[in-house]
Amino acid sequence: MAKILVVDDEVMAVNLLKKELERWDHHVITARNGPEALELIDAEQPSLMLLDIRMPGQNGIEVLREAKAKDPELSVIMVTAVAEKNIARVALESGADDYVTKPIDLDYLQTTILVGLTTRSY
Repeated sequence: MAKILVVDDEVMAVNLLKKELERWDHHVITARNGPEALELIDAEQPSLMLLDIRMPGQNGIEVLREAKAKDPELSVIMVTAVAEKNIARVALESGADDYVTKPIDLDYLQTTILVGLTTRSY
């Protein structure tokens, strides 16, 4: 069982991901914005983070960069409703392990999470 941090400003998206991840036997913690997520990285030390790109205030790319500075081994999967190649490129160059679009293909997400968790050294 892995500890996964889900970061999204949309309550429905957080609830859907939390429910699915718990069904896959992961421990899930959630944050509604970047500053809250960064605090939880320090306090909870998750193995993986699912991070929305478009959030008010601090966007996902900014959070990604700060999160990787705190924990370079943290696996991060970016999640967004907008499929833009430029944003995906920036996210991957900034340290994201993958990039998935909403609506999320849950089979693909499950595989991506497993790959992300196996690349983290403990």
